[in-house]
Amino acid sequence: MTEFTNLPLELLPCVLYHLQKSHHLTSTCLVSKIFYQFSVPELYRRASIYSWHREAKIKVVLLFDTLSRCPQLAKYVRRLGLLLCLCAVLAKLDAHSPLRAEIRDFPKSQANTEIDIAELILRGLRNCINLRSCTWTRDGSLTSDILKALQTSDQLKELEINGHHEGNYDPVVLQSFGHLTKISLIMPSGAVVNQLIHWLSTTGDTLKSLTLICKSSTIITDDILESLAPNLSNLEQLHITGCPRVTQRGIWAVISANERGIGSLGLEGVSSQFGMPILADRCTRNNTLSHLRSITLTVHQQLIMHEWMTSVLNLLSSSPLEVFQVYSTGAFFESPTTDDFWRKMVLAHGSRLTRLSVHRMLISLRAIREICEKCPSLGQLFIVVEPDYLAQLAECLSYAKRLKVVHINYPLEAHTDTLPILFESDALEIVSKCSPTLTQFGCNAKVWQVEKVIEVKDDGAVFVRPKLSPYESPDIPEAFLVVRT
Repeated sequence: MTEFTNLPLELLPCVLYHLQKSHHLTSTCLVSKIFYQFSVPELYRRASIYSWHREAKIKVVLLFDTLSRCPQLAKYVRRLGLLLCLCAVLAKLDAHSPLRAEIRDFPKSQANTEIDIAELILRGLRNCINLRSCTWTRDGSLTSDILKALQTSDQLKELEINGHHEGNYDPVVLQSFGHLTKISLIMPSGAVVNQLIHWLSTTGDTLKSLTLICKSSTIITDDILESLAPNLSNLEQLHITGCPRVTQRGIWAVISANERGIGSLGLEGVSSQFGMPILADRCTRNNTLSHLRSITLTVHQQLIMHEWMTSVLNLLSSSPLEVFQVYSTGAFFESPTTDDFWRKMVLAHGSRLTRLSVHRMLISLRAIREICEKCPSLGQLFIVVEPDYLAQLAECLSYAKRLKVVHINYPLEAHTDTLPILFESDALEIVSKCSPTLTQFGCNAKVWQVEKVIEVKDDGAVFVRPKLSPYESPDIPEAFLVVRT
């Protein structure tokens, strides 16, 4: 009789990859020497510690203690996610991504402790010899020594850090990170931005992604972007968030200097005077967004919505768009009718759209149905819907034959007293009308995994029914990552 342990070895990594919880992988390490050999690299490929984990900061110290003492394990680390606060956007990692480290909220230096946390960090990082990507966004935890320790890996290509350097690190150290493909700065100070100008002169040729995330800071301006533009000729992804002094002038400077073609663009919380019609006209006349596949935009109450919608459609007229995301930067956006906008968006890009995300603003059920009917590749849908319309929504969703992820938010401002709860039984009723391809469903702050249960009737007929289970992935659900201002 064939046993599970007799599986061909080449299939074992495929099986282990689908074990998302670390304690499951810990168990497989104990099965046999062969299982240990394949399980340990997968176990240490990703270590994630979140703020809601019990004794999270103690676990962080224990993790770095292990990495500092066991270089044979540290070399397997692909993603080190110590996310004790959600102050930044999570980076994605697929099964074949290079080694990655994410430090979003490491405990700050503590006096009078028996453990030298700083030394544990440095030794642990130096042992991650194949580190390719590092995210370290906890304000006050990054030091010059840590930055220098990261530079010991000559494979480091992606860096996401907190840009508030005062009292923490010397911005000049950043210039020693060369040949990066991705740079993300969270709340950069003026000195860090000044170093960025010089920094890009050494890494600009290889840089593919630049993200600047502020919180209504006036440090990032059109002049800054114009000074960076000459070194961004190979950029493929540009995301500007919370920069109220950035207008179409700075964005056009980067786009027009680009030679490769921007594939992903984020304009979130930029100037209220941002001239979308001007940018659309320039991009259309020069065909500068002919490679754009993903865009994230924001709206606000001062917008002339009809003009904005027309300009966005013009801006994207020559783009092979696959992902469209939009949200309000302030309170819930009471938009006028947008059905015509969505109809034209679907007409122009529906054959390619794989993801549509709308937050803090309503779109009609008619528009949702048209999106589901006429976007055959739609896999992810994030929308705002009144709770009284969930039954009609379920019917709309049934037309999307390739849906994998659906997340519904209620308009919070309409429910100031008590936010209605979507019970699991009601959620299952909606899921049962969706495509069998659905793997994740959420409403407001609740997220479920959609699993399939095979049952056999008394007459021998086999049927499959959906089942909702707790969300197990170490990744924060995508629906919670779109809104950043």
